Amino acid sequence: MPSEKGYKREVLLDRAIELFRRQGYSGTSTAELVAELGVNRKSMYSEFGSKQELFEAALERYSQVHLSRVLAPIEDPGADAGSIRRAFGIYASAIDGNFAGLGCLMANTAVERAALDEGSARFVDAYLDRLNVGFRNALENAHTAGDIADDVDLDDQAAFLAMSVVGISALIRANASAETVHAAGRAVTRQVSA
Repeated sequence: MPSEKGYKREVLLDRAIELFRRQGYSGTSTAELVAELGVNRKSMYSEFGSKQELFEAALERYSQVHLSRVLAPIEDPGADAGSIRRAFGIYASAIDGNFAGLGCLMANTAVERAALDEGSARFVDAYLDRLNVGFRNALENAHTAGDIADDVDLDDQAAFLAMSVVGISALIRANASAETVHAAGRAVTRQVSA
């Protein structure tokens, strides 16, 4: 009978998420991962296979847990213009808390890794698609409610909003001033009106 692990996979992934978020993939050594995760190198490789596979598992968990919470306002079937404003409020408020200087792991990965490896690119593509679909959902409902003008191309607007989320995340990663980040969020959401 195999011995029971002295750790939980989800806990290791949450620790890895925070380290990758702070330092990026390239800036994080295997020794730092071992120290942060609190397991030995053999256990880390046994559980995840490689640094790249650990990174991809961290991206998967980040998408399932963290992004699901942040994107909930626009992914709700009843999402509307107010939901878009709430989503941007959530993103912009990250500058006021523990995420200042960190940004979004997925947006950071889009800049650092998506062009370099297929695994990262797959997660970034899914993230961008998820943003577009979520914003399109909220925009469609807002249009039906009369909150979006008839001449607005909803696909173009969804792409603009998705790009704006990535931009705000980059501002947060760059540790821009809170005033700048909140102003950007307000400017974007002013575009969502009839």
